[in-house]
Amino acid sequence: MATTDSDDSKQLHVVIFPWLAFGHIIPFLELSKSIAQKGHKVSFLSTTRNIQRIPNLPSHLSSLLNMVPLTLPRLPQLPQDADATMDVHTEDIQYLKKAFDGLQLEVTRFLEEESPDWIIYDFAPYWLPEIAAGLGISRAFFALVNAWFIGFVGQSPEDMINDHDNRTSVEDFLAPPKRLPFTTKICYRRHEANNWMKGCSSPNASGVSDVYRSEELYQLPVVPVGLMPLATAVEVEDGKDETWLTIKNWLDGQRKCHVVYIALGSEVMPSKTDVSELALGLELSGLPFFWAFRKPAGSTELDSVELPDGFLERIRNRGMVWTSWVPQLQILSHDSVCGFLTHCGWSSIVEGLMFGHPLIMLPFLVDQGLNARALAEKKVGIEVPRNEQDGSFTKNSVANSLSSVVVEDEGKVYKENAMALSRIFGDMKLQQRYTDDFVEYLEKHKYNP
Repeated sequence: MATTDSDDSKQLHVVIFPWLAFGHIIPFLELSKSIAQKGHKVSFLSTTRNIQRIPNLPSHLSSLLNMVPLTLPRLPQLPQDADATMDVHTEDIQYLKKAFDGLQLEVTRFLEEESPDWIIYDFAPYWLPEIAAGLGISRAFFALVNAWFIGFVGQSPEDMINDHDNRTSVEDFLAPPKRLPFTTKICYRRHEANNWMKGCSSPNASGVSDVYRSEELYQLPVVPVGLMPLATAVEVEDGKDETWLTIKNWLDGQRKCHVVYIALGSEVMPSKTDVSELALGLELSGLPFFWAFRKPAGSTELDSVELPDGFLERIRNRGMVWTSWVPQLQILSHDSVCGFLTHCGWSSIVEGLMFGHPLIMLPFLVDQGLNARALAEKKVGIEVPRNEQDGSFTKNSVANSLSSVVVEDEGKVYKENAMALSRIFGDMKLQQRYTDDFVEYLEKHKYNP
C-alpha cells in the first residue's frame, strides 16, 4: 500500500465493501459512520436487498454516507432472494461466495467511474486489491477476526517453506503454532480442525478456498480500530417499536439479574440434535431465559424449527423463544439479564461484555472456538463441554454450564471479571479515539501518484 502525506483538510471518498453476512455488514457500517462523522464521503456497497434491510441511517450523515446497491448474480443452487448468509443453509454459503465473485465487474465499473481515494474491503473479494492498485486507489483490509485467530491459522510465505511449521493436516491445528514467541493453550478442538480443513482450507463451489481469499496479509501496516461497539444501535429501534415493547414487557416481568439471554448469531445453523439438546438443557437448568432463535433458512413457521415435543408448553411460564429479529443490545442492557449464552461471534462478545455479562460459550464456526478459549482463559465465562471428536454436546452439559456461571458460587469470579472488562468494552470515548486515529491515518496515507 503506497503511503504519502496529503492535505488533511481535503475531503476523502472512501468505499466500504463488506462480505454478505450481517455479522460483517453491521461492523462495516459502524466504521462507515465513524468516517462520515469526520466529514468524509463514504460509499457503502452491498446488494439491493441487504441495503433494504439495514436500519435507517442517522439523518445528519445522510448527505455523506451513500448506500450503493449492487445486483447479485442468481445461481440455481440459491433461493431467489438469498443475498446474505442468513438466507441460506450453512452448506450453501459456498454458492453465495460464487455469486459474490460475480460482483467483480460491477464493483470495478463503480471504482473506475468514481475514482475514490480508499476502498476498505472484507476477506471475500480476493480479486479486489489488484483492481484497486491498477486504478491507483489506496486499499485496506478490515479484519473482523481477532489477531489471535490470524496468528493461529495464518501462514506467511516464510511459514510455507519452513517444514516444522507448515501445517497441512488436522493434527497440525490441535496445538498452537510453533512459531509463536509466547506460551498459549489456544488451539482448535479436533472437530473444529476437521471443519477448518474441509470448509476453509479446501476450494469450494466458488473455485477457491477461504484461506486463498485472505492471503498476503503479512508485513503490512496494522491500524487498530477499537472494538467497534454498536453505540448507535439503541437509536435504531426506539421505545415505540412494537417488537421491543413486547420483549421489554416480558423482561420487565422478570426478577432483576435472573434471565439468561441466548443467541447464536445470524450464520450459525444448529442441527436438529443441537437445537434439541440446547432446548432441553435450558429447560433442565430451571433458569428463566430469553432465546433469540433464528429460524432455519426458508422457514416461516415456528413449528419448522423442530423444538422438542411439548417444550414451549413446559417452559411458557419462565422462558421466551423469539424467532424473528430482536434488538440484541437493548435486551442485553435490561437489568433482568444476568448472563449471555453465545456462539462467540466477536460482535456478540463485545455487546455482551459492554454490559458486564458473564458468558456461557457454545462456539460453532471458524474463529468462534478460539474466541471462547481466549475468554475462558480470562475467566469471563466457561465453554459448554463438547465431544472432542464430533463436537456434540448434551442437555446436561448445557444445564451444568449455565448453573456454574449463573447460580453456583464459582460464577462470582466470572461475573466480577466480566464486569471489570465492561469498563473497557463499554468505554465509548476510548473506542472513539481508536476510530479517530484510523480516520487520521486514511487522511495522511492515501495514494497520490
